Amino acid sequence: VGEWILRANPTTGKSEVVIHAPVSKHCIPNGMLDPQRLIYYGGTAPGTGDANEGIQFFAYDIEGKKVLYSGPNGPARAMMLASSTGKVYFTPGSSATPLMRFDPTSGKPPEEIPGEIGLRAATDETAAGKIFTVSAGGKESGSTIYAFDVKSENIETLGPAAVGVNQYVASIKADPRGRYLYYVPGAHGGADADGSPIVQFDTKTKTRKVIAFVASYFQQEFGCIPKGTYGVALDEKAERLFITWNVLRGTKNWDTCGLMVVHIPPEERE
Repeated sequence: VGEWILRANPTTGKSEVVIHAPVSKHCIPNGMLDPQRLIYYGGTAPGTGDANEGIQFFAYDIEGKKVLYSGPNGPARAMMLASSTGKVYFTPGSSATPLMRFDPTSGKPPEEIPGEIGLRAATDETAAGKIFTVSAGGKESGSTIYAFDVKSENIETLGPAAVGVNQYVASIKADPRGRYLYYVPGAHGGADADGSPIVQFDTKTKTRKVIAFVASYFQQEFGCIPKGTYGVALDEKAERLFITWNVLRGTKNWDTCGLMVVHIPPEERE
């Protein structure tokens, strides 16, 4: 028993199994691929009855078809990939510390480095060598946006992410310059309490701006409400933001998914 890593060809539609259960009896709620080096990284959630209980971090070589590393104290929901160096950073579980670094070229286990960072979601590395993250937030503290420099490994706190009552952000993207970040607070439902806002965060001025409130419009025009999202994506020119929403159509909870494309005008991103 365990999770599968699958590979799909979007041109042909063909899918294939890369490996079954790189970590035995564990599923993989947190995973990402380094497309340059073809290494798949995962943070697992364990089943029962296995010797390796707890969240495991692993690195799997897609071409070599072998596990490069697997060990305890892995990340629950997100990691940072420095595409320029191939190094991966994470914090154990859902904590903000210690910050761990894994270098696939070293052959060594992850090592602890100085720093504390909230890491519920992270962007790709920008051209300037920055990765931006957002913490999960909670009752004691709000969700916060951070900047991580992959060269110096310094961390900067940029400011709060929320624009209303919702704190939880599960997906965040940056434009190629690293000037603007895009996200939707209220990932696990409830975004409509704030109007289902689509937020643009200016990393230069450290300010937030809602570029669209979509809840009321979609309720009036289509009879459905965008409740939250775990997936946003930005095109290469940062002109279009794609959002996969959990959508409510009149039932108690959301009951379907919807894809939205938000066109960002030049005056909002220059």
